[in-house]
Amino acid sequence: MAENTWSVLLSLAPWLLVGMGVAGFLHVVLPPRFLEQQLQGLGGVFKAVVLGVPLPLCSCGVIPAGLGLKRDGASDGATIGFLISTPQTGVDSILVCAAFLGWPFTLFKVAVAGITGVLGGSLSHWFGGPRVLLDSGSSAARSESRTWKDGVDHALFVLRSIWGWLVVGVLASAAIQTWLPPSFFAGSMAWGGLVATLGVLLISLPLYVCATASVPIAAALVAGGMPAGAAIVFLMAGPATNVATIGAILRGFGARILGIYLSTLVVCSVLAAQLFDYLLDTQANHHMGHGEHGGWIATASAVLLLGLIGRFAMEDVRGRMTRSAMDGGQPALEVAVGGMTCGGCVNRLTGLLEKMDGVDEVVVDLEPGKARVKGRAERSAIEEVIRNAGFEVGEP
Repeated sequence: MAENTWSVLLSLAPWLLVGMGVAGFLHVVLPPRFLEQQLQGLGGVFKAVVLGVPLPLCSCGVIPAGLGLKRDGASDGATIGFLISTPQTGVDSILVCAAFLGWPFTLFKVAVAGITGVLGGSLSHWFGGPRVLLDSGSSAARSESRTWKDGVDHALFVLRSIWGWLVVGVLASAAIQTWLPPSFFAGSMAWGGLVATLGVLLISLPLYVCATASVPIAAALVAGGMPAGAAIVFLMAGPATNVATIGAILRGFGARILGIYLSTLVVCSVLAAQLFDYLLDTQANHHMGHGEHGGWIATASAVLLLGLIGRFAMEDVRGRMTRSAMDGGQPALEVAVGGMTCGGCVNRLTGLLEKMDGVDEVVVDLEPGKARVKGRAERSAIEEVIRNAGFEVGEP
C-alpha cells in the first residue's frame, strides 16, 4: 500500500504543481473584470466555455465563481456553460490526466467537456425561461491590480481547496492497485460497456469528486478492467455534479435550467463514453497507467506536495479549534464581507484584522464571505479595516 501510494504521488505531483503555476499566472494576467464583461448573450456561452475549460475550479469551488458571474451580469446561458465545463477540466487536471491516462484520452475528455458546456449553455439560453434574479454582489476588490504575490496565493488556494479530496483520491487509487485483482472489473464487459457506464453514472451524479483528485482513481479502475468509456463518465459527471451543485443551481437558476443542466450532462457523458469505447479504447489503453516516474524532479515535487498538504491540514485544524473556541465564552462580532475572490483575499484580510488593537481571534471565510472577530475592537473599527483593504461591508 505504501509503495503504491508513493508511486501515485510521484506521477501526480509534478503535473499538479505545474498546473497550480499556470493557474496563478492566469489569475495575474487576466484583467479582474474580464470574464464578467465578456459573458453576455449566446456568444458569451462560447466565451465562457473557452475561458472556463483551463480554470482549475472544482465542483464546489465553481459554485461561488459561477454565481458571482451571474451577479455581475453574465447571462444564464453563459453561466451554465461555465458551470458545466469548468469543473470537468482545468490546467492541473488536464496535465495530471495526461500523465495517468494518456493524451488521446485527455484530449477527448477536454473536447467533450467543451461541447457539453456549449450545448448546455445554449439550451439554457434558448429554453431557460424567465431569469431568476440575484442580488448584485460587490466587485470592489476585483478592480484592484494583481501582483505576482497574488498569483502565488491563488495557486496555493487551488491546492488548499482540494487537498482533502486529493488525499482521498491518492489513497483510493493506491488501495485499488493493492487489493483488487487486475481482472476485477473485467467481468463488467460481459454485460456490455453501457451497463458499466450507467452504473458509474448513477454513482457519480450525487457524489463530490474533484477533477484532479479523481484522475488517479479512474486510472486505477481502468487498469483493473473497467471500460475506459466508463472512466469518461466518472471524470465528467463526478466533478460537474453533486448535491451541493444541484441545490445551488436550483436556487440560483430555477428548476427548468436545473433540468437542462442535468439532462445535458447525463446524455453527453453516456454518448461520449460509447463513442470513446468505439473509436479510441484500444489505442488509449496502451497509455493507461502511471507511465514513467521517478528522478529528482518527481521526488522533489512529491515532497513539496506533501509538505503543502501537511501545512494546509494543520491550518485547517487550527481554524476548527479557533471556531470551536469562538462558539463559547465571549461572543464574536460577525461582519459580512463582499468582494473576496480567492485565498489571497482571505489571508490578507485575516492578517490585517489580527494586527488590530483589541483583537484576540479572527476567522475569515471566503464562502459565504464573512469575518468573525473576538476581542475588544469596535465593529466600526473592524469595518473600516475591511473597507481600507478594498472589500465591502454587508449589512449586519
